[in-house]
Amino acid sequence: MRETSYHGIITEMTVRGLWETQNVLDCVPDEMWDRHYGGAPLWQFIYHMLHELDQWFINPRDRDFIEPPIHQPMLQDLKIYPAAPVSREQVEDYFYTIKAKLSMYLTSIHDEDLLQRPENCEWTRFTLILNQYRHWHMHLGMIMGFVQAGTGLCPRTLPLEEPIPRGPYDPYQ
Repeated sequence: MRETSYHGIITEMTVRGLWETQNVLDCVPDEMWDRHYGGAPLWQFIYHMLHELDQWFINPRDRDFIEPPIHQPMLQDLKIYPAAPVSREQVEDYFYTIKAKLSMYLTSIHDEDLLQRPENCEWTRFTLILNQYRHWHMHLGMIMGFVQAGTGLCPRTLPLEEPIPRGPYDPYQ
């Protein structure tokens, strides 16, 4: 990892976090997809995590933010249970859209941009990114816990010194 700029570190940590997210999604068994935890199905926890990452990583006040095609009113609210389920494929498509969006965003900013506020937003880009790391990984940990409780297997995470796997790998620790 190149530690020559804050932007470079943020980019690397985001890439690694997105890899871990994909790995956790891959570890959710189909039979757990609709299982409820505290009232919400597991897939809604995943959608909530992704929706907040999509909306809040760049600018939660973006007037041009477009909800994903699978969005239903308040679907991201874990206290409001959805009338219609969302499929694994739909959630994975949304994840890939977010991954591409964050990649484009991170290639467009520089260190000097991190302490600037996006348009109509009261927080700096750096604050938004760190806040999303906190929120994103808290929910990722919950989802990992659901998977571990349901399967007895813990999805793999990436220690800082470990490279991102290329090719086949064991998705569990």
